[in-house]
Amino acid sequence: MPNYTGNLRRLGFDDDDFVDGGSDRLVDAIVAWGDVDAIRRRVQEHHDAGADHVSVQPLAANRGLGIDQLRELAPALLTG
Repeated sequence: MPNYTGNLRRLGFDDDDFVDGGSDRLVDAIVAWGDVDAIRRRVQEHHDAGADHVSVQPLAANRGLGIDQLRELAPALLTG
């Protein structure tokens, strides 16, 4: 969507970052991925940069709501 790519361009991404579903650089910048500790660290980076809230939406393999992933993440994010 043009509004998203426009915002990402202002952050320094270019045409190469939007090809074939997105470059590794783009995905790493906009998606917190990995184990619970890696995701907790990424959320903390947002807080450290001044965010007063961070939205977390797991991407479940079965395209479900990611409730199991939220249950696993919640303790680490709430006590983080």
